[in-house]
Amino acid sequence: VQLVESGGGLVQPGGSLRLSCSASGTIFSIDYMGWYRQAPGKQRELVAGITRRSSINYADSAMGRFAISRDNAKNTVFLQMNNLKPEDTAVYYCNADVREFVGDYVKRYWGQGTQVTVSS
Repeated sequence: VQLVESGGGLVQPGGSLRLSCSASGTIFSIDYMGWYRQAPGKQRELVAGITRRSSINYADSAMGRFAISRDNAKNTVFLQMNNLKPEDTAVYYCNADVREFVGDYVKRYWGQGTQVTVSS
């Protein structure tokens, strides 16, 4: 299973970005998909997560500014980020908890990361 992120880049404070992450390979179902970020010198932290049935959780820092969604048919998760701040600068990683076939146990996969830089 491979996860490929896209949509990162350089944006001014107050701007918006939309990240996408698509999973491909041998996939029966994906239970949970999430976005994490890691800033230089800091630990990786959860930004937002969404279950297959669209139960959602956000980090406090993302609440009210970011919106996570997913397209189950396309095995894709999105992160709409609005009102971005310099402290949002980080590498953003998606993950997916995948069952590769019926009756399989869940395996967690990670994308390679996409850089988001918020600066004037």
